[in-house]
Amino acid sequence: MVDVSTPTRRTGRTRTRTWAVVLAACVGQFLVVLDVSVVNVALPSMRTDLGLSTAGLQWVLNAYSIAFAGFMLLGGRAADLYGRKLMFLVGLGLFTAASLAGGLAQEGWQLLAARAAQGLGAAVLAPATLTLLTAAVPEGPARARAIGTWMAVGAGGGAAGGLIGGVLTDALSWRWVLLINVPVGVLVLAGAALYLAEGRTGERSRIDFPGALLVTAGLASVAYGIVQTEESGWTAAATLLPLLGGVALLALFVLVESRTAKPLMPLRVLGARAVASANVAMFLIGSATFSMWYFMTVYAQNVLGYSAMEAGLALMPTSVAIVIGSKCAPRLMARVGAKNLAVVGTVVAAAGFGWQSTMTAGGAYLTSICLPGVLMMAGTGLAATPLASLAISGAAPGEAGLVSGLVNTSRTMGGALGLAVLSTVAAARTDGGTGPADLTAGYALAFRTSGSVLLGGLLLMIFWLPRHRSSVQR
Repeated sequence: MVDVSTPTRRTGRTRTRTWAVVLAACVGQFLVVLDVSVVNVALPSMRTDLGLSTAGLQWVLNAYSIAFAGFMLLGGRAADLYGRKLMFLVGLGLFTAASLAGGLAQEGWQLLAARAAQGLGAAVLAPATLTLLTAAVPEGPARARAIGTWMAVGAGGGAAGGLIGGVLTDALSWRWVLLINVPVGVLVLAGAALYLAEGRTGERSRIDFPGALLVTAGLASVAYGIVQTEESGWTAAATLLPLLGGVALLALFVLVESRTAKPLMPLRVLGARAVASANVAMFLIGSATFSMWYFMTVYAQNVLGYSAMEAGLALMPTSVAIVIGSKCAPRLMARVGAKNLAVVGTVVAAAGFGWQSTMTAGGAYLTSICLPGVLMMAGTGLAATPLASLAISGAAPGEAGLVSGLVNTSRTMGGALGLAVLSTVAAARTDGGTGPADLTAGYALAFRTSGSVLLGGLLLMIFWLPRHRSSVQR
């Protein structure tokens, strides 16, 4: 008689552990992306309660996004060197603690500091979620589906942020858009500590902290300079000094990385065509699409008179659209190829942004929010998954965490800088006007600008992305 009990039990344990990894990775990614958008509808309440200025409100978003993007390369490299499970727990623990601090903030600076700490925790957590998932699921169609699920859950987090934030703000207070992370984070921490297995793909070594600080300070300085243009203009010292200083810091980062024995971002990684082209494309898509949630929310509330909850409900179809787009992407990739799907998705998204730019002060919900929003987000979901898969397919062994961190950095930093630029564009168009027509004109110009950026990204994809039949066929 052949004893099959042991293999059967191993298979069962393996499947259970795999599902535990996928669940933990998806919940972690959901929280990370949720907190990019969940505060949008709560901004007016935050401003009233804490006395924040207009620029301060923008930094509630950017403090998180810039810390998130700037330290994500560090987080990705740490996952490779010190263990995916350890970095997942460290990142989620910091994220949860910072959420508690932000929810209890009594001053504006306390909230901004907590948001920056949240971003740092997210920067450690996000790359660990993707490397945990890719390590648990073997390369092939199953991994493509797992990445598609991870992208869909992340996209759903960003999309659901408006509804969740609106419900919590109206029913309780703005503080609960941050405090809600605490019980979820504690529960996931406990489960991850029990069920996740440790693993790393590189030898333990020093981490390039100078590189992390240089790239974060450089990106933050550039973003701050762009924000300053709204008040001071492009030629003022208050704008030029941080802009030029940020560029200098980024140039120094490249110099340091080229001479450091263990660089945070080995420049040879960008020598792979798939990695370089997919990341630039992801940066452009992020810069165009991230601000969509912000402008749609303020348009619904400031122009159309929606409440926080109504604004969140109004964006539900777009939430569903991006999840569906992300979930359909793996199956479509197998049929038309990753590059072709990325191109098609970008075309759909650009069409949605063009439609949205025709918005008016008295716009109807169906044609001014719902349908163009569905096109924008369905296209984004279709494009982002193949780009992430292409980038990871070009990663060398032992650098999956680094490349996954780079993908998230490109998308998130593009979003942070895009929001800064597009907010400045919208403010310049309104020229100080606060009436519905003035605000709508500014928002419409921001959407037209985003559509133009997507068209530029479309050309880049056509001529630079490698042509693979599938992201998993090497």
